[in-house]
Amino acid sequence: MAVVGAGRLGTALARALAACGYEVRALVARRAGHARRAVELAGVKALALPFARLEELPPSELLFITTPDDSVAGVAERIAALRNGRVRGRVALHTSGALSSEVLAPLRARGFRVGSMHPLASVSDGVAGAESLRRAFYCVEGDGAAVAAARRVVRDLGGESFSVRAEDKALYHAAALMAAGHTVALFDIAAELLARCGLAPQRARHVLLPLVGSTLENLSRTPPERALTGTFARGDAETVRKHLVALRGAGEPESLLTYALLGGRSLRLAARAGADAGRLKEIARLLAEALGIAEE
Repeated sequence: MAVVGAGRLGTALARALAACGYEVRALVARRAGHARRAVELAGVKALALPFARLEELPPSELLFITTPDDSVAGVAERIAALRNGRVRGRVALHTSGALSSEVLAPLRARGFRVGSMHPLASVSDGVAGAESLRRAFYCVEGDGAAVAAARRVVRDLGGESFSVRAEDKALYHAAALMAAGHTVALFDIAAELLARCGLAPQRARHVLLPLVGSTLENLSRTPPERALTGTFARGDAETVRKHLVALRGAGEPESLLTYALLGGRSLRLAARAGADAGRLKEIARLLAEALGIAEE
């Protein structure tokens, strides 16, 4: 296999697959130094190529394109344009969550079977990320042969695969982003508010992490409406009022709006769990006021 786009994800993927017995023949990065560093972190014996030497890409049964989304189409076109006679009959997979396999159409025209294989895993560096890729869920789609190859790779990684329609990739990826990236953003808001109470920023993060962990543990065992705890689950309107006053006083409109928007979703969960309708209606009024929405 070869990996084009040896950033954090590409390096982690190469490291994870090498640990499963795959031969990694090349890692390609924007610069030669980055490519060499990726080979070192992946712990493989492979060619370290800069994009400028893409024509030296060796033949391989599997080609992964792990570049940022905006670069996938251009990389596919460059590989398809190679004249070394070694680019037919293989499988090419990109790892974008938002793009479908159609972005690899130039490679399909050269004889590749094309698809996408997006890991539902948070990869923040090439070494620890390799473990995150093991036993993860992967969304795969594309040509039949490419999907079959992707599913084999996922099984070898100890993961599980599922598929969505090509036209649903952007919606799928939005869901993944909200569960991961937006969770990080929400945590950052919460930690910042706690730091305003006098805790050092690092201490604030440390204090909140077990709370987040226990919430995820609850979600692993029960539906969201049952995992919901605290003020909204109880329908405690007076506490919501105090929260809103405190957030307005903090002078952080972003935090206030985030609280009110997510509070609306929490109300729906609380209603599904059977919370008192009258209490929830009063909370809805307070949230609408915070958002500047006239009550219907």
